Amino acid sequence: MNDRVTPPMQATPDGEAQLALVVHLPWEDVARLGQEAGRMAAQLQRPVTLDEAVSHRLRSDSRGAHAKPAGAQPSAMPAAASVSSLPSRPPSEQARQAIDRINGTA
Repeated sequence: MNDRVTPPMQATPDGEAQLALVVHLPWEDVARLGQEAGRMAAQLQRPVTLDEAVSHRLRSDSRGAHAKPAGAQPSAMPAAASVSSLPSRPPSEQARQAIDRINGTA
């Protein structure tokens, strides 16, 4: 149980913390993050990485959770709640469809 390794955390100059994670996501979630990055890029008038889109999503979800009344129950996985349950498809098909959605050709 004590064999877990804590990922290194770094303080950034803007007063925030940076933590590197490896996350395994379904292709549909990756496609949604790509869409989020596209929306952010349009708003900010500059390229936006998936890392920035994830950080933005986590910040906006966590800020919303803090604003709830004391008795309110936060959802277990707010980002995943928007992903519909889809029948199983081969990973190559999931990847192709996710890329099509990101490129707007779906």
